[in-house]
Amino acid sequence: MAQFSYRARRRSGEVVQGVLDVADRSAALLQIEKLGLFPVAVDAARGSKAAAKQDAKVAAAKGTAADLLPPTLRALLSRQRKPKLQELATFTQQLANLIKSGMPLTVALNSMTHLESKGISKAVSAQLKQEVMEGRSLSDAMAKQPRIFSDMYINMVRAGEQSGSLVDVLRRLADHYERFAEVQSKFISALIYPAIVACVGVVIIIFFMTFMLPRFLSIFDGMKVQLPASTQMLISVSNFFGNPVYIAVGGLVIAAIVVVFLRFRSTESGRRTLDGWKMNAPVLGKVVKLNLFGQFARTLSTLLINGVPVLTALKITEQVIGNCIIKDAIAQTREAVTDGKTIAEPLARSKIFPQLMIDLLKIGEDTGDVPGALQNVADTYEGELTIALRVMTNLIEPAMIICMALGVGLLLFSVLSAMFAITSSINRG
Repeated sequence: MAQFSYRARRRSGEVVQGVLDVADRSAALLQIEKLGLFPVAVDAARGSKAAAKQDAKVAAAKGTAADLLPPTLRALLSRQRKPKLQELATFTQQLANLIKSGMPLTVALNSMTHLESKGISKAVSAQLKQEVMEGRSLSDAMAKQPRIFSDMYINMVRAGEQSGSLVDVLRRLADHYERFAEVQSKFISALIYPAIVACVGVVIIIFFMTFMLPRFLSIFDGMKVQLPASTQMLISVSNFFGNPVYIAVGGLVIAAIVVVFLRFRSTESGRRTLDGWKMNAPVLGKVVKLNLFGQFARTLSTLLINGVPVLTALKITEQVIGNCIIKDAIAQTREAVTDGKTIAEPLARSKIFPQLMIDLLKIGEDTGDVPGALQNVADTYEGELTIALRVMTNLIEPAMIICMALGVGLLLFSVLSAMFAITSSINRG
C-alpha cells in the first residue's frame, strides 16, 4: 500500500484535501470518485515509497536522450498525426462503450490509455484525462487538441454534455465517421485498379524505351535504309530517355509545372477554378457532386440532431466541406438564416443544390423535422454515389486498358514497320 495526498471538489464547489492508503494512483482516483468528490490533483505523499519512485522516474526522464534534442525538433517528433476517419470512429465508439458501462469519465479515459486505438496515441487519452481531472469539461479538453478533434466533434460533445446524453452523442459521432470512412473507401477502391493498370503501362513503356529499343536501334544503324516516320519518332523519344541532359531538362520542366500548379491552387481564384472544373467534369463531376451533397446533408443533420444551434451547425458544415463553391453557398445561406429565413429558400437561390434536396428540406421545415429530411437526403445521395462510382469504374477500367494497348501497339508497330522496311530493301537489293 502507498499513501497519496489529494485535492478535490465537492458538488457544491468546496475544495477538500486528504490522504489515502491505496495500491496506486488509479486506485486513489477511483476511491475519490466513490466518495462523491471531483479530483483536482492526486500526488504521492511526501516521504512515501510511491513518492520516492515517482521522483526517481522524473530524475531518470530528465536524463533521456529525447530531452537533449532542440525543443522544435522534439515537438515535431512527438506530434500526433491527424487520425483517419475509421480510427476516430473506433476511438469514439470505445469511449462511448466505457462510459455506457457505468465508468466515471476520468476512469474511462484512463482505461482508454490502455486500449489499442490505432492512429490515436495513448498520450491523447492521458492528456484528456488530466484536463478533466483539473476540472475542465471533456469538450474543452478536446478543444486543446484541434489536430485530433474537429470543431464538429467538439461542438457535438459539448451539446451532449449540456443535454446529459454524452453516450448517445458519442455513438452518433462514431456512426457519422464510419459512414464517411465507408464513402472514402469506395472512392479509393474505385481508383485502385485503374492506378495499377496505369503504373504497369508506364513501367512497360519505360522498360521498352530504355532497354529493348536500343538493341533494335543497333541493328538499324548499320543499314542505309529510310526508316518510317513512326520509327524515327520512336528513336527520338528513345534518345531523349537515354540522354541525361534531356532527362534533367525534362525533370526541371515537370517540376516547374508542378510548382506553378501548386501556386495556382493555393490562390482563391485557383481553388475556385479547380473546384468548378471538378464539379463539371464528365463522369467525375457527377461523383464529386453526389459526394458533396451527401456530405453536406449528413454533417448538418448530425449536428442538428445532437442539439447544435442551426447557425453554429451551418458554420461547422461550411468548414467541413472542401469545395469553395459549396462553401460560398453555405455561407450565404447562413447569412440569410440569420435574417430569419428558412434554410431551403437561400439554398435554392444559390442554384447549386439539386431540386430534390430543396424539396425534401421544404417538407422537413413544414413538418418540423429538418434533421430527418437531411438524413433522407444523405441516404439518397450516398446510394446514388455508390452507383455512380460503379459506373465510373466500369468506364475507366476499359479506357485504361485501351490506352495501354494503344501505347504498346504503337511501339510494336514502329519496330515491325522498320523491320519490314529493311526486309524490303534487302529483297530489292
